[in-house]
Amino acid sequence: MGADGEPVRLTAWVRGRVQGVGFRWWTRARALELGLTGAATNLADGRVEVVAEGGRDGCARLLELLEGGGTPGRVDSVVPRWGEYRGSFTGFAER
Repeated sequence: MGADGEPVRLTAWVRGRVQGVGFRWWTRARALELGLTGAATNLADGRVEVVAEGGRDGCARLLELLEGGGTPGRVDSVVPRWGEYRGSFTGFAER
């Protein structure tokens, strides 16, 4: 993946007031700007699960944005998990 580092998979569970406030749309827009694929999914417990694949630098930047306070709604915590790139996404979905 060139200068962006090796391809990786970031899974981040975002807790706070993140459902019904445009959070998934915002996350999708940022991910596409960073050239990432994946999905942002509402979970039954009120969290949003963000799965992003692409270069390590882009995924790290998305994680910074999720944690940075500029999101719609209110983010109380973000729990990230880094994993192996799977190549299972085309585009970035809101679920």
